[in-house]
Amino acid sequence: MYIRKQYHLTTVISWTKRYILIFLMLSTIPVIFYELADWKWLQLPWLPIGLIGTALAFISGFKNNAAYDRLWEARKIYGGIVNTSRTLATMVNDFITNEFTTKEYTEEELSTIRKQIIMRHIGWMTALRYSLREPKPWESSFDNKSDREFMKSIEVDEYKYSLENQLKTYLSNAEIEEVLSKTNKQTACLKLQSNHFKNLKLNGLIEDFRHMEFKNSIEELFSLQGKAERIKNFPYPRQFATLNTIFVWIFIILIPFGLMNEFESIGNVLVENYSNAITQNFVWISIPFSMIISWIFMLMERVGDTSENPFDGGMNNGVPITTMSRGIEIDIREMIDDKLSDIPKPYPLSKDSQM
Repeated sequence: MYIRKQYHLTTVISWTKRYILIFLMLSTIPVIFYELADWKWLQLPWLPIGLIGTALAFISGFKNNAAYDRLWEARKIYGGIVNTSRTLATMVNDFITNEFTTKEYTEEELSTIRKQIIMRHIGWMTALRYSLREPKPWESSFDNKSDREFMKSIEVDEYKYSLENQLKTYLSNAEIEEVLSKTNKQTACLKLQSNHFKNLKLNGLIEDFRHMEFKNSIEELFSLQGKAERIKNFPYPRQFATLNTIFVWIFIILIPFGLMNEFESIGNVLVENYSNAITQNFVWISIPFSMIISWIFMLMERVGDTSENPFDGGMNNGVPITTMSRGIEIDIREMIDDKLSDIPKPYPLSKDSQM
């Protein structure tokens, strides 16, 4: 899948356009009543509102730091998968030989065994990324209207193709049936891999030491899988996320009531020296400033929300697990000298689409 090079302002504005319209309404209505209906009592001192904003900035900063920690941990986990996959491919090349066999295998037969192990490993990565892409109730990309609209412009393989269809490239029909019959598909793939290593030992293709090294690689893959599943299945504490969202909206609602008084005071000072239509109606300038402040706080809130779930594939804030899996597949299949015509191409990085 594709990965966006960078966020452009137009992209961010498009993502938050619903909120911008809400901010316009919330900023304009109080000014209309204040200025046109002459409800001069409809104002609040800016100092307490500013204190709320300061406290909210600290809270949002804490949330975004925690969300980034989840994102960075997820990236390190997939970095571990990259390293372990390459190590496994190296062992497959070097360990599966005729050195300990009683029956002489041809190089073609050995190559078939090596490829079977590598393809099963890619099947494990495929099952894992499908599991990590599975929607959860707390993931905003599937709940928030703005996120859902934005997701329509992103092609995510795991939402477009079925797991069964993807596994056909890597596993036999019997293995696919076995994997799909289990609740945890990726664990089923590692079980098949472990059984295959046991059979290789029984058939004399590997001895005890090499068998233990293969088992260690299975253990490491289970460890990495468990870490990824922990992030996926345990959300950022909802009490923090929910309360922070409520606080942001309270602050946004209060902003126009504080800014109206401030801008009218500025206008009164300007009228003394520059009496014109702009200075006499300076309170209306509070509308764009209210919108800008509201947009900044809400944008930081939304960035934190989307970074909490690094595997959901939304807004390109997460780990590009499909792109990384394709890169690993290319590396390890080349390492076992698979046919270049059979190896898929990497996903382009210049497209404005998937992760």
